[in-house]
Amino acid sequence: MILFVKLFLAHLLGDFLLQPNSWVRNKEEKKLRSPYLYLHTLLHGVLAFAVAGKEGFLVYAIVLAVVHGGIDAAKLVLQRDATKRQWFIIDQLLHIASICLIVMWNEPTDLDWQLDDSFLILMTGAILLTKPTSLLIKVIISGWTPDDKPGDGSLSNAGNYIGILERLFVFGFILTGHFEAIGFLLGAKSIFRFGDLTRANDRKLTEYVLIGTLLSFGIAILAGLAVQYLAMEAAVGLLG
Repeated sequence: MILFVKLFLAHLLGDFLLQPNSWVRNKEEKKLRSPYLYLHTLLHGVLAFAVAGKEGFLVYAIVLAVVHGGIDAAKLVLQRDATKRQWFIIDQLLHIASICLIVMWNEPTDLDWQLDDSFLILMTGAILLTKPTSLLIKVIISGWTPDDKPGDGSLSNAGNYIGILERLFVFGFILTGHFEAIGFLLGAKSIFRFGDLTRANDRKLTEYVLIGTLLSFGIAILAGLAVQYLAMEAAVGLLG
């Protein structure tokens, strides 16, 4: 199980935090001729090998990198502007499936936990709630974006950073057992948003904001509960 967490962490780092938007644009323009496609593939192999922390994992890291590059190449060739949302979801599901297969291949019966497992689980959950979740929510609600969408006239990327911060706050509240603070945070956001929504006088805008907010809070709560459970399992494994 911990190998999956490690490789998922490497995936989050390579696909989101360490992949600049300029790489993505270049890959979409040049597709298979883009050098960043192959640099991105190499980066995933290096990250997988480094995070796994096993001398004999090199072959698995190479296979995982090649599969990752193949999935990305297929997406670049097959996706169109109208199908980017669908291909983003398919792409991520295939990457997760490939990680599962590598884990099953490498250690089919090894369920042992290590001393640093809780930290890795916590880090993976926190990183998941940053840019990866922002992109996921954006993809999910892109089909309902109103003409007078929130963020017009606001600071650059302010909404994105607000969403990341609120999810990290919820994540922290879950892990520390302060569930009541989540309601306080949601109430505070509602007060700040009230003026925008009443001035907009637009039911679509209100529904758009509510969907985005509930998705953001829901994913953060699920991530917090999952990390809490996995950390508990790790502790039980160590004690056992």
